[in-house]
Amino acid sequence: SVSATTRAPRAGEVDGQHYFFLTDSEFDGLIAAGQMLEYAVVHGKHRYGTPKAPVEAALEAGKLVLLEIDIQGARQVKQAMPEATTVFLAPPSWDELVRRLQGRGTESLEEQAVRLETAKTEMAAQNEFDQVIVNDEVAKCASKVVELMKS
Repeated sequence: SVSATTRAPRAGEVDGQHYFFLTDSEFDGLIAAGQMLEYAVVHGKHRYGTPKAPVEAALEAGKLVLLEIDIQGARQVKQAMPEATTVFLAPPSWDELVRRLQGRGTESLEEQAVRLETAKTEMAAQNEFDQVIVNDEVAKCASKVVELMKS
C-alpha cells in the first residue's frame, strides 16, 4: 500500500507513488471521515498513516496487501483486522542499525538521535509480532516476506 504522510517529500519522492504527501488539514479530514486504517505520529514529528479505501479494495479483489508501518500502526491494524499477519523486520545488530542510519545521510544528527530512541522502543516490542525477520541482506529479507505472504 502507499502510505500518507504530513512530512515534505525527500529528493526523488513522487506523490502517490512513494507516499501521499498531505497537509495537516487533509490528514485530519481523512481521520475524521474514518478513512485511515491506521495512523500515528512517528519520531515525534510527522504523521504517517494508511488510507483505508485502497487496502479494502485490494483485499476485496483477492489481492494480498503489504503495509510498511511502525509498531503503533501495526498495533492498530492488528486490532482492526486480527487476521492480519504482522512481521517485524529487525536489524542484524544495533551497531548495523546505527551504521545504516548514519550512512543514509538523510537526517540531521538530532533526527538520527530521535530515530535511534524510537528504534530502542520498537526493538523491545518485536515479541508482539507474529513473525520476526532479520534484515541482514535486503534480497534475502524480501524473499522471506514474499514466502510468508504466499503461505
